[in-house]
Amino acid sequence: MVKLSIVFITYNHGKYVKEALEGIVSQKTDFDYEVLCCDDCSTDDTQKIIKEYADKYPDKFRLMFREKNVGRPTQNVYDTAMAAQGEYLAFLEGDDYWTDDEKLQKQVDFLDTHKDYMGTTHSFSIIDENGRPAKNERIRSLYDWHGDYTWNVWRIPGAKWPGQTATNVCRNFFHNGKLDYTILFRAHDFIDDGIIFTFILLQGKIYRFRESMAAHRYVEKYGGESWNSLKLRRDYMTEEAQIKLEMMKWCEENVGLTNFGLARSRKELKTAISIFVKQPTAVTFRLCRQAIAYYFFHLKFGKVNRQ
Repeated sequence: MVKLSIVFITYNHGKYVKEALEGIVSQKTDFDYEVLCCDDCSTDDTQKIIKEYADKYPDKFRLMFREKNVGRPTQNVYDTAMAAQGEYLAFLEGDDYWTDDEKLQKQVDFLDTHKDYMGTTHSFSIIDENGRPAKNERIRSLYDWHGDYTWNVWRIPGAKWPGQTATNVCRNFFHNGKLDYTILFRAHDFIDDGIIFTFILLQGKIYRFRESMAAHRYVEKYGGESWNSLKLRRDYMTEEAQIKLEMMKWCEENVGLTNFGLARSRKELKTAISIFVKQPTAVTFRLCRQAIAYYFFHLKFGKVNRQ
């Protein structure tokens, strides 16, 4: 079994993917790693560039190219992670890249010697679509911490984030049968990082390195294909409320209902009602109805086992 599997997801990243691939193959490790490339039927030259690297490094690359566009990055992440054979997992998308050629070694060494940790992350730089430093203090502030991170921190509304996707190296938990990991693609078509960190933190803590070892490309413009660009033309507030509702249900089913969970569901109920009042549509009405049914008829007055 290889020591580490890299879950590498791409779609129309032809402009950036070579930089991502160079960051992968330049890694200096004393262990074997595999690169699982899942491309969602790109229409540009993304697949051609990946194949060139696969031909050059045939012992490292496993290609999982879609013959038809799925349009759900979360489904691609799940399928690729389930195919991973490594003891550890690293995650990368085709428009981000790693900047430290010892990144994987540092994170794996830490997990090898700290068995009570489930994952690791690190600092990163934020760049724009042209590779220039991006001044985005709001995003930067979300990750402004280092040291230990636990479930009790993660569940607090407004808490710092455990890490960005390209910074995450964790133990390969997808085959341990402890949780229902299909929620990764069932909850949302694009959002996966927060769900993956939920999986990790329910099973152990995360250590964050202070040093910067990756670059995250933050692009927010109309007509763009990144998630931050797509948010501009999607009802993100409603989608975020919906995914929180789905994750509360999932947490109840997988780890049980706590007093904290009950309080959180009450807060999200108020959010759903507020969204509907401000924007009364069929979609927001359905969200509101689901939140009311879950809180009142299931949690508040239903027969629910509490932890």
